This record gives sequence, C-alpha cells and structure tokens, in this order.
Amino acid sequence: MKGDYQELIDEISALLGAPATLEDREFGLIAFGAHDSGGSVDEAALDPVRTRSILTRTSSNAVRAWFEGFGITHATGPLRIPAAPDAGVLRGRICLPVRRRGVVHGYVWLLDGEPGPTDAQLAAAMQVADRIGLLMADEATAEDDVTREFRRVILSDSGWERDTALTALRTALGASADELYTVVCVTPWASDGPPSPRRVPGTAAGCVLATAGGGRMLALLVRVRTAAGAPASVLTAVGSLAAGSAAGAGAPRRGPAEVPALWQEAAAAARAAAAEPQLGPVAQWSAIGPYRLLTALPPGAAHDPVLRDLLAPAHAELARTVEVFLDHAGQAGRTAAALGIHRQTLYYRLSRVEQLTGLDLGDGEHRLLLHMAVKASRL
Repeated sequence: MKGDYQELIDEISALLGAPATLEDREFGLIAFGAHDSGGSVDEAALDPVRTRSILTRTSSNAVRAWFEGFGITHATGPLRIPAAPDAGVLRGRICLPVRRRGVVHGYVWLLDGEPGPTDAQLAAAMQVADRIGLLMADEATAEDDVTREFRRVILSDSGWERDTALTALRTALGASADELYTVVCVTPWASDGPPSPRRVPGTAAGCVLATAGGGRMLALLVRVRTAAGAPASVLTAVGSLAAGSAAGAGAPRRGPAEVPALWQEAAAAARAAAAEPQLGPVAQWSAIGPYRLLTALPPGAAHDPVLRDLLAPAHAELARTVEVFLDHAGQAGRTAAALGIHRQTLYYRLSRVEQLTGLDLGDGEHRLLLHMAVKASRL
C-alpha cells in the first residue's frame, strides 16, 4: 500500500511541476515527491516545515494549529494558506484534501509560489487525491476490523469468548496473521482515541482502554522483524507518544494466539517503567528484571507488615539506601559511591533499617524479602 501512495504522490508532483507531500489527518508523513529543479538548488525544497516533516515524519503543534485554522478538515477542494513565520511556515501552501464519502483521511501539500499551478492542473491533481482517498478509506476499514478484534482479545477472559476473538483477529489480519508481533502499552493516555497507525512503524491496530482507576491506557499491536525485541524505530516513536507517561513492550512472538500474553507483558513493563524511570521511556519485558515477578503479584501481596515503618514517607531515605545497597549485592564501597555518602553514614543507615524492620541484613532470605518489598512498594 505504501508503494501505491508514493506512485500517486509522484503523479501529483509531475502534474503540478512541484514536489508534493502526503500526510494523514494527524499530520504524519506518508509519502513525499522529489522535483527536479534542473540542477539548481530549489529554495522551495528548503522550507523548514517541509524539511521537518520529511525528517521527523510529523509536524509541530503550532504548524498543525495554523493549517487547521483555515478549515482544511472540512475543505472539499484546493485551499491556499498564507505563510506564518511565527509558526515556522515561511512559505504559503496549497492543500488538497484527501477525502472519501465525506471523511477526511489526509492532505496533499504543495508549496505555493508564482505563477503557481493553474485551475486545470489543480483539478487534475484533485482527481489523483480522490484515488488516494479511496486507498486510505479501504486501509482504514481493514484497520478498524483488526482494531475491533484486537480490543476484544485484550478485554475477553480466557475461554470460549477469547477463542472466538482470537479466531476473528486471525481472520482480520489475513495474510500477515503469522508474522512476528509485539504489543505496546502506554499509560496514562491523555487522548480519547489512538494515534494514527503511521505514528509507530508497523502498527496493525491501536485502541484506548479504561483503567480501574478511571483513567485511560493505549494498546498497540505492532509488527516487528525479529524476535530480539521492538526495534529502535518503534521504541523512539512510542517514546515520543509517551511523554509524561510510562510505556512497555512485550517480547515479540508469532501469531495472534500470543496477543493475550503480549498484552500482559506490555502492561507489566509499563508499570515497571513508571516505578523505575531508568527502564524507560519504553521498558521492554525482557529488560525489567525482578519486576517480571513483582508485577504478576496481586495488588498488596508484597506489602509485608514488617516493612510498614521503613516504607513510611518519613523513612524514604533509609528505604532508598537499603535498596541501592541490595542492588549492589551488599558491597559497601560501591553503595557509598553510588549514594555519594561516607561508609560510616551508610553503616548507620543500614543499622537503622534493621532496627525498624527487625530483619538481619546478614541473612540471605531477609535480604530477599527486603529487596523485593522495597521495589514492589513503588508499583
């Protein structure tokens, strides 16, 4: 499908004698056309907004607000938009809305100039834009089917209901059903709906789910190439979506039957990322260590009463000290260096931990209980 979009945007570029770009309705870049300027440097091609769109595959909020203020979401024909230096739009634009049955699916953009395309050229370009709209509408319908079944799989309990949903998901995925997938969880998620599938490479489906606390979380089903984990491009894209939130990704597996396990891993990894920012911005299940066990425990299961006093806000420094001490395998020198304190200060704090808990830091089982409980307290 991507190749079809590129061919169509190249056709528009040739019709109008100027480079065109195609973006979805969330301003995610889909394709862009190159235009031969006869060997000289075309200053139009150096427009910073166009350059940003091509390099980062998206546009800034200021640019989006400027363009949407001219009614592009409702336009049915070519629309000229003036420059806005304050928003970084140094050149005027011509917008060709990409629509199908009254729904806008995206936009074709051209830099405006003199003399500019004729009405006949724009009419011909709009016919191509209509063909793009047909492709995007068909693609959106297929995505809706996959998303509906993906949501059903996540929300259904084990048993016949989940089996039915898994069968329907396999049907909706079609020829790609047995490819490698991972599932991504972002929580909390501020928007009512998921981002455009093109915001995260390989996205097959995305939906927003309610949390027990009344918030929202985002779930994405993403195709990947290898079982080694989510690729850097996916992690970077999810990280940009998860600003101010926590995100996690499951260990890639093949086929829709693995989606329930992938979702559990992704949600657990997101919880771990919220507890340990150093695991983020997107924590992978394979890298969250002890949180693979801790996130599987029922809420409150790790809250041992002997640790109640230590985990009180007044003793946060002591709890942090003993956690770092145990993270460093009980090596005093490395712990003191990591905390930036003198060894004697460390020994004093550890003795206070033993007094508060009644645990012996020289006992392996006591250390294990203390280590797990301190980490679990942040979940």
